[in-house]
Amino acid sequence: MASGLIALAAALAVALVTGLVWQRTNGRIRGVRTVPAPRGPQQHAADLAGGPAAAETGPMLTGAELGLPLGQRATLVQFSTAFCAPCRATRRILAEVAGMIDGVAHVEIDAESHLDLVRRLDIRRTPTVLVVGPDGRIAKRASGQPRKADVIAAVGEVP
Repeated sequence: MASGLIALAAALAVALVTGLVWQRTNGRIRGVRTVPAPRGPQQHAADLAGGPAAAETGPMLTGAELGLPLGQRATLVQFSTAFCAPCRATRRILAEVAGMIDGVAHVEIDAESHLDLVRRLDIRRTPTVLVVGPDGRIAKRASGQPRKADVIAAVGEVP
C-alpha cells in the first residue's frame, strides 16, 4: 500500500510540473535560433584580413510561399487547422495587430494543406505564429495563442 501511495504522489508531482511548464510556455513569443551563414573561401580571406563578421541566418519565408507579398515592416504568419479553437482567437488578435500597425501583414496558413512548410519550419502544433521581417527572415515564433501585447512587442523588435 505504501509503495502505491508513493507511486501516486510521484505521478501527481510529474503531472503538476508538466502542467506548470506547459502553462508557462504556451503562447510565449521567443526568438528564433540563427546559424552562421555558409562561408566561401573569399569570406574566409576577408575574415583573416579583419573583415566583417559572418552574417547569421535563420529560417526564411518568401511571399511566393505565403501566397501574398511580405509586409513592409513585418508579416504575422499563423499556422492553423480547421478544428483548432485557439486558432480562431489567434486569428482575431493577429488581424487586430495588423490593422493597428502600418506595414504589418497577417497571413493564415492551413497546416494540413502545407505539410512541406510545416516540416521545414518544424511546426509541431497549432496555432503557431511566426513573426517574419520584411526580408523574409523569421525573427520570432510562438506555439499556442499569444497575447496581443506580446505580438505588438515582437513586431517592434523586428529589425
